[in-house]
Amino acid sequence: MADKETGHDEIDFGSALEDYLNPDFGDLEEGSITKGEIVRVNDDNVLVDVGFKSEGQIPTAEFRDAAGNVGVKVGDRVDVYVVRKNEQDGTITLSFEKAKRMQVFDQLEDVQENNKVIKGHIVRRIKGGYTVNIGGVEAFLPGSHVDLRPVPDMDALVNQEFEFRVLKINRRRSNVIVSRRVLLEEERDAKRAELLKTLEEGQIVQGKAKNITEYGVFVDLGGLDGLLHITDMSWKRIRHPKEMITMGQDLTLKVLSFDRETNKVSLGLKQLVPDPWQDISARLPQGARITGKVTNLVDYGAFVELEPGVEGLVHISEMSWTRKLRHPSQMVHTGDEVEVVILGVDGEKKRISLGMKQVRPNPWELVAERYPEGTVLEGVIKNITEFGMFIGIEDGIDGLIHVSDISWTKKVRHPNELYKVGDVVQAKVLVVDQANEKFTLGIKQLADDPWAHVPETYPVGCTVKGTVTNITDFGLFVEVEEGIEGLVHVSELSGKKLKTPAEAFQEGQEIQAKVIHVSAEERRLGLSIKQIKDDEERRKPKEFHAGPQESGQSLGDLLKAAAENSENSGEE
Repeated sequence: MADKETGHDEIDFGSALEDYLNPDFGDLEEGSITKGEIVRVNDDNVLVDVGFKSEGQIPTAEFRDAAGNVGVKVGDRVDVYVVRKNEQDGTITLSFEKAKRMQVFDQLEDVQENNKVIKGHIVRRIKGGYTVNIGGVEAFLPGSHVDLRPVPDMDALVNQEFEFRVLKINRRRSNVIVSRRVLLEEERDAKRAELLKTLEEGQIVQGKAKNITEYGVFVDLGGLDGLLHITDMSWKRIRHPKEMITMGQDLTLKVLSFDRETNKVSLGLKQLVPDPWQDISARLPQGARITGKVTNLVDYGAFVELEPGVEGLVHISEMSWTRKLRHPSQMVHTGDEVEVVILGVDGEKKRISLGMKQVRPNPWELVAERYPEGTVLEGVIKNITEFGMFIGIEDGIDGLIHVSDISWTKKVRHPNELYKVGDVVQAKVLVVDQANEKFTLGIKQLADDPWAHVPETYPVGCTVKGTVTNITDFGLFVEVEEGIEGLVHVSELSGKKLKTPAEAFQEGQEIQAKVIHVSAEERRLGLSIKQIKDDEERRKPKEFHAGPQESGQSLGDLLKAAAENSENSGEE
């Protein structure tokens, strides 16, 4: 009933006293969250009035932030968690942190149930992933759910804030598992679907380099990956994509092809600029001399950049007229400025053949003019091999004296029998082969060939005297004059069969023989001892001797008598 004079409702003091003496604390249940008012704050505790018989006491540490500052003051109203209450003595135990955790778990459950997103702070790395702080609750982020692909630097994500999806919650164990990858997959799928609607060949697109291989770069176009092949990166030749592109680099590219069935996209970078190979023959005609920069060395030559994006190849065989190179690095190095001559241009295949040696006159042409065949020259022996000697003629040009062109008469097994490196020799030019770059010399050609007069001096049928110089199983070598030797074959020694010529002859022995073959071209002089004996026998009158053989008989008579005695002994 209202008071007529004051206009205020009449107060039932009896009811108020009853409520004070017997308060109703039914709404303060253990395990629930309630509102409370801060009534006192000190270094150790904070007193909170929740309408119970007494205030609840909460450690001040629960209200401190990371910097150690207390975040509440007297009069503030906060949510607290009723840990325990005792109605008999009127005491109550409260927790500010547990209230926050309960509220965060409520929020997390709402995020999980409604497929929402929540922010969290990665605080540290642990085995298998990370610990994420979400409103004071520590959640686990598995390593496989951090990103769409493996993270190269796991520590780089610590102390960063990201958005997450909640995968699993267990209030009783306070376990929360979150994922960042799920969000990225959803975002990627959405971008891919949007991109597939508009993507077409010839389109200019933006992307980010996500993976670099030897053959190209995979580019994230926003939910869809495309391949930028190494051959489509630059008009000039590159050895590896890393020469042009780095991981994470933003790229502007052209769509070269797009297969909607497989979602494969081919991208190009060089196609965004004009093709430098167009009209290349007009700008760089065959025979032109130009300066370029060596960009790469390979076993077979050197690549030279003539214009931005245009390279030509100097084959190793086109680097020097005279030097036999094993590797281009013997002539040039990467970065060198070189002068070259254009030998050939193929615009369709984008190939240019270059020459370095053509910048200078061919020394072989000068040598051919300076040293015609028959010229006698003098040079230093630079190298000796089994087959001959190399003589220095001009810078980089050597002449070869074959072992067979050292002497007309001596059998030279190795040139070092007569010469050594550094000796100065005279020789005659025999052949100058400019095409095959061969310069052949001879020493023996400085003198006349002694075999030239042999057919006239020793005609077939004449008798010669000579000295045995060598005995072999197949006959005797007989020197008839200095440098001229003839061969008495074993079949031309005598009528008697000898096991070896050494049975009847020795080196240094003087003999007579008949010339039975002569050839200056073949350098052969065939001799016979047997035919001399046969001729002597034919010239003697036929005499029959009954008694023993007298002294002075010929070698043929002795051999014949010995044979007859042997036969007679066998018959007896």
